[in-house]
Amino acid sequence: MRAAVLYGTVGAVLLSGVAAAPAAGGTTAVVGVEVAARRAAEEGIRFGKCPAKEGLPDGLRCGTVKVPLDYARPFGRQISLTVSRVEAKGKGKVPRQGALVFNPGGPGGSGMYFPLIGILPQWKRIAAAYDLVGYAPRGVGRSAPLSCQDPKRLHQGPSPAPTHPSAAYKKQRIARAQAYARGCAQRAGSALRHYHSLNNARDLDVLRAALGEHRLTFMGASYGTYFGALYATLFPSRVRRMVFDSAVNPDPERIWYRNNLDQSAAFEGRWADFRRWIAKHHKVYRLGNTAQEVLRGYERAAARLAVRPAGGKVGPAQLQGAFLQAAYYDDYWPQRALALSAYLRGDAKPLIQLAGPYPEAAVEQENANAVYTAVECNDGPWPTDFRVWDRDNTRLARTAPFETWDNVWTNLPCAYWPAPRQRPLDVRTGPGELPPTLILAAERDAAAPYEGTIALHRRLWGSVLVTERAPARSRA
Repeated sequence: MRAAVLYGTVGAVLLSGVAAAPAAGGTTAVVGVEVAARRAAEEGIRFGKCPAKEGLPDGLRCGTVKVPLDYARPFGRQISLTVSRVEAKGKGKVPRQGALVFNPGGPGGSGMYFPLIGILPQWKRIAAAYDLVGYAPRGVGRSAPLSCQDPKRLHQGPSPAPTHPSAAYKKQRIARAQAYARGCAQRAGSALRHYHSLNNARDLDVLRAALGEHRLTFMGASYGTYFGALYATLFPSRVRRMVFDSAVNPDPERIWYRNNLDQSAAFEGRWADFRRWIAKHHKVYRLGNTAQEVLRGYERAAARLAVRPAGGKVGPAQLQGAFLQAAYYDDYWPQRALALSAYLRGDAKPLIQLAGPYPEAAVEQENANAVYTAVECNDGPWPTDFRVWDRDNTRLARTAPFETWDNVWTNLPCAYWPAPRQRPLDVRTGPGELPPTLILAAERDAAAPYEGTIALHRRLWGSVLVTERAPARSRA
């Protein structure tokens, strides 16, 4: 259902013939962005066959665009961002609308595969009118890649996932977070401080110029909505059309520590939705007729895996990670339910296949983790005293135990981060500054809680919000 809303509504906005007037006023970009954008407009992007390292199909064309590592020094060190494109397929039959640039979120996600979406029936009208453009933001993939540790350390075997961790376990995780933060600094050096959302927004303007576009048409999902909103605030007169899907709360007071608390609470609700769905299909999965019975089955599996990991690879943390993914994508629900059911009945193979490590993906995963950490840690202030984290999350875990502590361990390096922090920009546009923008949201979105969508909608004057409503039982 959500995909249908997305494709249909996005198409209506992107193919609209209404021309948007340039905004008056708005925040002025730093001189470095102007310098870099002019240079990029002159050089353009030379698209050709994609490098074998990208692993992309022949239908895509690839190129690079140079951006300053530090926009305060636009003539200093330059880094190259990789870009992919499929040109508009209208061939004169459909008026060309320019380039549509996409970011899938993260931080740490790559959009290099995005242009392939044009083969889907729902996207054919858009692909006829727009050049579909994806790219890897700074730090991601081959775009000046970041790394914080040896990728081989990602898959060292099964691990615990206590919902109420002991003091000893917390000390272990503090030590790991400190070591990870040091690793980021050692591997990236002084460049580490320049990987943040404001620079991602600035890079987007340089990419716009390199593509030969006077104004940007952009679609961002999840984290992509945040730096897309930063772009709209910094460069409103350079926006043509924008679509935001699953919006992040851009309130400076919530970037990013409080947003993560909100996210942990929202995941608990989505976890309950999943369990209710499994219970509804008890005849198929035989995991219980109520959400509570399903939870007991999950907890039995976690306890059993703590004693004897499945295949020596899957412990409680791997189980939790696999089921956390189901909170992002409803399409994952049947597969996860089947794997849990099979495991509790003596067949561990589906669970191992689902939750076991994939060493071949370790480099990409480590890179994504590094970019995620660097961007979120650099973007704003974080508590530097673990007692604050402990207090807030111990309280939250009483009502939302499923993901709370996992979220803590993911973000805890930010408590010990060695690079300076940015001051989050106050995302906000006034009347007439920004062309009409579309915001898509679902009330039960766990990764991007709905309250954040409301906040973005209020801050972008004239934006239009389309909401996928939750079933009445979920809203209760």
